Formats: sequence, C-alpha cells, structure tokens
Amino acid sequence: MNLFKETYKKYADARAPRSPVVKDCLHAFLVGGLICAFGQGLTDVYTKLCHLPGEDAGTLTACTLVFLAAVLTGLGVFDRIAKFAGAGTLVPITGFANAVVSPAIDSHSEGLILGVGAKIFTVAGPVLLYGTLAGTAYGVIYWIAGLF
Repeated sequence: MNLFKETYKKYADARAPRSPVVKDCLHAFLVGGLICAFGQGLTDVYTKLCHLPGEDAGTLTACTLVFLAAVLTGLGVFDRIAKFAGAGTLVPITGFANAVVSPAIDSHSEGLILGVGAKIFTVAGPVLLYGTLAGTAYGVIYWIAGLF
C-alpha cells in the first residue's frame, strides 16, 4: 500500500483508540497525591517519633521512598501501579527509583557488568547529566549576576 504521510496520518488517527484524558489525569493526581501524602506521613513519623531534625527526616523520607519504589519495581508491583496512575508515579522521587531499577532488571540476564552495570542508568542517566549541567550553568549565571 503506497499511502502518503498525510493520508496515513488520517487513517491512523481514525483508528487509534481515544485516550480518556480526564480519567487518566484524575488517576495521576490521586496516586501522585497519595505518594506525596505517604511521604509527608513518613516525615512526620521520623520527626515526631524518631525525634529527628526536619532536614534529616526529609532525607530519610526520600531514601525510604526510593527504597520502597525500587523493591516494588523488583516485585513487579510498581509497574501495575504506574499503568493505573500514569504520570502520577513519575513526578515524585519514586519515578526516579523506577527509572533506575527497571533497566537493571531488564538487562540482568546479560550479566552484572555488561548488563546491569552498563544499562542501569539508560533512562535516568540523561536526567542526571543534563540536570547537573543545567544546575551548574544556572549556578554560574547566578554567581556572575551577583558580581554586578
């Protein structure tokens, strides 16, 4: 079949299933909110019951959320939650943990060095790289602006 790009686009658009945008947004909002509320609950527990300073409690909360997301990814639970919640699981720090653990699990059969070691940051690596570069660039601009 020799279809032009525009004709094919119309053909594909007519047959593609429509995404339930409102329902997807609601799921993302609810699950993302639950993750953030759980994180706030952890911070409160660490602050009040463990008597940690606020900054230490926040750090421990982030570590706990990353650990739980990594374990849930390894067990296959996080993927089911993400399928339901969409971007609601990506926005909090749990999405970062999933982005690191998933490629490691997928490439485990290739060995620890050439599989897991080489591919663990395939998704999160660019985020870390460009986030670090952007932070450095903004820091230099801020420093230069402070000189005047």
